[in-house]
Parts: sequence; C-alpha cells; structure tokens
Amino acid sequence: MPAMSRWAQRFAPLIGLVIVALVFSILTGAPERYLSLQNLRVILAQTLIVGLGAIGMTFIIVSGGIDLSVGSVIALAGIVAALVLRDGGSPTWAIAAAVLTGAVVGAWNAMLVTRVKVIPFIATLGTLGAARGVAKWLAGERTVNIPDTWINELAVTFPAQAWMLVAPGIWLAAILAVIASLVLTHTVFGRRVYAIGSNEVAARAAGVAVESIRQRVYVLAGALVGLAGAMQMSRLRQGDPTVASGTELDIIAAVVIGGASLNGGEGGIAGSIIGALTMAFLRNGSQQMGWPSYVQEIIIGLIIVAAVALDRWRTRQRTA
Repeated sequence: MPAMSRWAQRFAPLIGLVIVALVFSILTGAPERYLSLQNLRVILAQTLIVGLGAIGMTFIIVSGGIDLSVGSVIALAGIVAALVLRDGGSPTWAIAAAVLTGAVVGAWNAMLVTRVKVIPFIATLGTLGAARGVAKWLAGERTVNIPDTWINELAVTFPAQAWMLVAPGIWLAAILAVIASLVLTHTVFGRRVYAIGSNEVAARAAGVAVESIRQRVYVLAGALVGLAGAMQMSRLRQGDPTVASGTELDIIAAVVIGGASLNGGEGGIAGSIIGALTMAFLRNGSQQMGWPSYVQEIIIGLIIVAAVALDRWRTRQRTA
C-alpha cells in the first residue's frame, strides 16, 4: 500500500471528525458558539455512554465478532445499579453491580458464541431482547428512582468542581481508553485478538486458544457496557428500562467510523473514540439546527452504510 494511502487511512477518522465539526459550525451560523468550550463540554458528556461502549465493541469487532445487545445491557445494568441504591446500597456497590451485570451478560454471549456455536449476530440479537425484558421485569416496567449520592455527579455536563473541566465519568472513560489501547496493541492478549480477527484458522494453527480469547473479549466488553449503564443511570438520576434503545447502532457506527473492519483484524481504541466523538458532534449539531430525531437517524444510517462500503472497498484494494 503506498505511503500516502496508509497515511490517509490512518488519519481518515480524525479528518472526518474535523469535517463534521466544521460543517455544523458553518450550518449553525455561529461557529464561535458551536466550537466554544461550553459546547465542547456538552459534546464530551454526550460522548460518554457511546465512548465506553465503543471501547468494548472495538475488542469484539477486531476479534471478528459483533454485539447487538449493548443497548439493552446498558438499560439492564442501569436498573440493577438503581435497585442497589434504592435498597440502601452504597454508590460503590451500585457501580460494581452494574459492571458485574454487564460482565455476566458478556459471559452469556460468549457461551452462546463459543460453546453453542451460534453466530454472534443471532446470539447477541437474542440477548438484546432478553436483556431488555429482564430490565423491565426487575424494574416492574417503570423507572426506579434513586437517592441523591455522589454517583449522580459522574456524568453531569458541568461538574461542581470547576477545576475538573469535565465530569468525573469522562476522565474515567479517558483513562480506560488509554489502558484498553495499551492492552490491545502492547500485550499478547491484544495481539491474539487481532490474530483471531485476521485469520481464525491460522490463529488456531499457531496454537491460539480462540474460544478462550473470545470469552474474555465478550466479558471485558460486557463489563465496560455495564459501566456505561451506571453512567446512563447517573445522567438520568434514575434507572429506566426503556433507555438506550438503538444505542448499539451508535456504538457500532463509532467503531466502524473509527477504522475498524467488520471482517475483523483491524481497528483501534483511538479511532473508535474519534468515531464516538464524530457521532456526538453530529447529534449535537443536528439538535442545534433543530432537526427532528428521524433526520439524525437517517444520517446515522447512511453513515453506517458508507463506512461499511468504504471498509469493503479497502478490503478489495488490499486483495487486488
């Protein structure tokens, strides 16, 4: 691949983010407001849930899998955390319960994929419905109100401590993104994740425990989605079994926009975070333009199709 093509492919997600930001700064007619520090803080807060989910989804997609259940798992984890708080548990235990819930669902998905041999698309599609149903059952099909604790400050747009600049949850997500990036690119586990996604047959021949790696990938991703559920509850200040419907599409779109291939073997955490930011800039700009939600959904759908088409074109170019 020529050096210029490699450069363009590496920086394409960042270029796309800049283009989206510039386009909406012009469309809104007030670039100084759209690109202001205050609005950027709003955008970062809007990125938090999708960003956390995208970190986990990157591992799954790089390994050659997919997870359609993440939106429902966010709702389920949020309900579990809210119930812990409502029943007198500490915020720390509530967050731990949300993370554990996500990890358990991830282990369930892993079992379906690796043991029962259900293809990831179907396995996680089934979990999408089941997790949503369990969330509604636990909540009694209504929202779960929570007491006022420090957990409510994790995902606020403007933190009480001005020196923090952004919410504590955003700082936590940034730290987790750095750690996940190091794990994916500088550890044996990460190299094996790429190997499985690139060529599963060759990975098996090289002695890689494919099922074990996939199980860990789904559990890790599930735990991150569970944390996203706790952040969702923090933002709403209640558990809601109906939230995050369709969020799985935003998360998958963020990862694909960030340069990951749905064929597996390609992608990175930095690109996925840039993709999540692109989605947040898009939604924020659409809201400032006063566009109805269905316009945003149409745009996001077209972006997903375009990103997948571009990925297919890159694949054909490499094999030509």
